[in-house]
Amino acid sequence: MNRKREFIDLSHPLDPNNISLWRTMPPFTCCPIATIEKDTFSIHTISMGTHTGTHVDAPCHFIQGGKSIDEIPIDVLHGPALLIDLTHKRAHESISWAEDLSPYAEQMQPGVILLLLTGWSRYWAKEGQEYFKHPYVEPSVAGKLLEHGIMVIGLDTPNPDVTGSGGHPFHEIFLGGGGYIVENLTNLEKLGSMKLMVNLLPINIVGSDGAPVRGVAWDEPEQK
Repeated sequence: MNRKREFIDLSHPLDPNNISLWRTMPPFTCCPIATIEKDTFSIHTISMGTHTGTHVDAPCHFIQGGKSIDEIPIDVLHGPALLIDLTHKRAHESISWAEDLSPYAEQMQPGVILLLLTGWSRYWAKEGQEYFKHPYVEPSVAGKLLEHGIMVIGLDTPNPDVTGSGGHPFHEIFLGGGGYIVENLTNLEKLGSMKLMVNLLPINIVGSDGAPVRGVAWDEPEQK
């Protein structure tokens, strides 16, 4: 008997009244311009930055001449995933290769999507700035991941670098090596010991440096 496949939503809802936005980001708005009562149909206008909510960073976000969102191969952002639990990390604490990620090196193969669980999504849309005091990934990790064939990294934080520091070394190395970064994921703690498959495809916006994602994860049972 086949068991029902469970899907986990990895994207934060986009709600103008319940959202985390860094101070340099434009506000997110979703406003009706036609209603069923008045016009017999409903239409909204949306205004947002390309890095609002759960989204993909394309290489051209930091790399001159890098790929834009519409140039990302579809298959790169869809496939098996490796989840690493880093929920012991504290605010502003670094994530290193030697201490945190090297034990999983054998599982890092080309085509595998790396997901880092910090638990920081619990601060999404909360008062204060705790969400932006997240753990960060040491820049040297970017090169190690690329060496192991990891081309996509996803995090439940707004940034693999230190938000507000003025520097973006991990972005520059990883995107510069042809990688892609998915930020502001959620529900990673629900994935547990699943044999993970994920889909992190963004909206296909021509020429864009980033785009929203409706990320989904599911358990892919082994074939007998």
